[in-house]
Amino acid sequence: MGLLRLSYFIFATVHICHGTLHQSFSEVESAAPYDFIVAGGGTAGSVIANRLTENPNFRVLVLEAGPSNEGVIDIDAPGLIFNLQKSPFDWNYTTVPQAALNSRSLAYARGHVLGGSSSINGMFYTRGSSDDYDRWANITGDEGWSWNQMLPFILRNEHFTSPADGHSTTGQFDPAFHNFTGNTFVSLPGLPDPLDETYLQTTNDSNGEFSFNLDMNSGSPLGLGWLQSTIGNGTRSSAASSYLGSRFINRPNLDVVLNTQISRVLTLGNGSRIDLRMVEFKSGTSETLYSVTAKKELVLSLGSIGTPHVLLNSGIGDKNELEEVGVHPILHLPSVGKNLSDQPDITLNWFVNLTVSPVNATAALNQWLETRTGPLANGIVNHVAWGRVPETSSIFQNVSDPAAGPHTPHFEFVLVSRSPQTLPTGESSLGLEIGMVTPASRGSVSLKSNDPFDTPLIDPAYYKDEVDLLIMKEAIASAERFFAGPVWKDIILGPQGAFSNVTDDQSLVQFIRESSDTTLHSVGTASMSPKGAKFGVVDPDLRLKGAKGLRIVDASIMPIVICGHTQAPTYAIAERAAELIKQAWA
Repeated sequence: MGLLRLSYFIFATVHICHGTLHQSFSEVESAAPYDFIVAGGGTAGSVIANRLTENPNFRVLVLEAGPSNEGVIDIDAPGLIFNLQKSPFDWNYTTVPQAALNSRSLAYARGHVLGGSSSINGMFYTRGSSDDYDRWANITGDEGWSWNQMLPFILRNEHFTSPADGHSTTGQFDPAFHNFTGNTFVSLPGLPDPLDETYLQTTNDSNGEFSFNLDMNSGSPLGLGWLQSTIGNGTRSSAASSYLGSRFINRPNLDVVLNTQISRVLTLGNGSRIDLRMVEFKSGTSETLYSVTAKKELVLSLGSIGTPHVLLNSGIGDKNELEEVGVHPILHLPSVGKNLSDQPDITLNWFVNLTVSPVNATAALNQWLETRTGPLANGIVNHVAWGRVPETSSIFQNVSDPAAGPHTPHFEFVLVSRSPQTLPTGESSLGLEIGMVTPASRGSVSLKSNDPFDTPLIDPAYYKDEVDLLIMKEAIASAERFFAGPVWKDIILGPQGAFSNVTDDQSLVQFIRESSDTTLHSVGTASMSPKGAKFGVVDPDLRLKGAKGLRIVDASIMPIVICGHTQAPTYAIAERAAELIKQAWA
């Protein structure tokens, strides 16, 4: 029995009830009013709910579209991450055809479960570079978004802990950049791999292109180092488990309602500035449209796809575009849904001279259930490398460098250490995934129709800006140099699959267009901008421009994507936002 079928069997036969989670709004309808309503119980929304209910005088309602994360083996066991996409815990979105990818549409997974995408993602814990945050501060005119001022919020989220196998981590990270008492568990890999030492030896053989980096979360990620992941005690640490887990969910001033999909935000009164503290939604199996009003603030935390989708359905966006799809505009904010920034990726494969020992699926699952150790207590990656386009490259002679600064990589190598796969031919194959992490291209989220429950149109616009394609070409060349080092001489046999057909620049470009996929790191669709600016969606304090009563707290407010995976900065954004809200209502 495969891991997918076996884990599904366990989930289907072990029903865990969490009595304090509500399955529909009808269970708490009489409990209104609430001081704060948090639309979305994902990565950011869970943090907001937790921090606001630290004050016993604040009553908070969380409305989450998905089901509970409790008791779902595929969520809890890190090694079962590939079972989560295209599952009931995924919104199962698809992008519009991508012009630069030969008109291919891509599956676009988003978490449809308490904890949001933190419950279904790859658990990579990467903060990005200090340059990224300093650029946010420069864009917004608010030093509070700079690296030095955001670092305390980054640390507040983190609970660094021992890896699943309990090995000594000396020399694998720098404790000076970590917190050991926060909410979300972070740990180093807990399962050794035969290629660990080979990857590390490459840092000595790469002529400085990939030096060893003791801690990629220091603000200077360049180089190769040990990956840190949101795993604790061999189990995924999601926003749901770390901020809405058993220690917090029973707070008397907190109600979390599942199976509740937001349709719109609604206006209150006729003041000079529209008041947007009311939210409309469906809940449970009922087709009834409910509405509820926050006494103080409504917080939208629906993510980079969900937040602009709800704003647009509410009539908040470009008034001409809204009228074209039959939505009555109430607030002209042309930047809503625009500025989508996401990172394309591509996987290269090589034939390798390695003996592969297949994992016994049943034994691995039993080991995890009994001890929270073994293959399923870890992701599939032990090491990640971050690189920049060489200074000698001609790319930036004619176009601007999209990176935030000198500490910022242009690309990421995900060194899939447990990946040597036995092919049907009996040969072994090793994969390397490249993420182009500083894209210049900008896409959008828009409406398909005026039905708020229709799916949005998602257009990441990969490689729309030519510099992204040029950087990806440089990244592939760097990957070839990486595996050309002396330590790989007797291991790498040659390229495998579509990559083996690359013989010149034309075939390389064709390979990129045919093989690129998505990292699922979209941000920017409700971007911050300076207070009073005519562009952007929220002010630096995350209040919606031109309105009152509504704040946005999720990855959509990032002006530009960081040079890494987005869950760590999303946690930090939410931690800072919680402080801003508390200060406003002190």
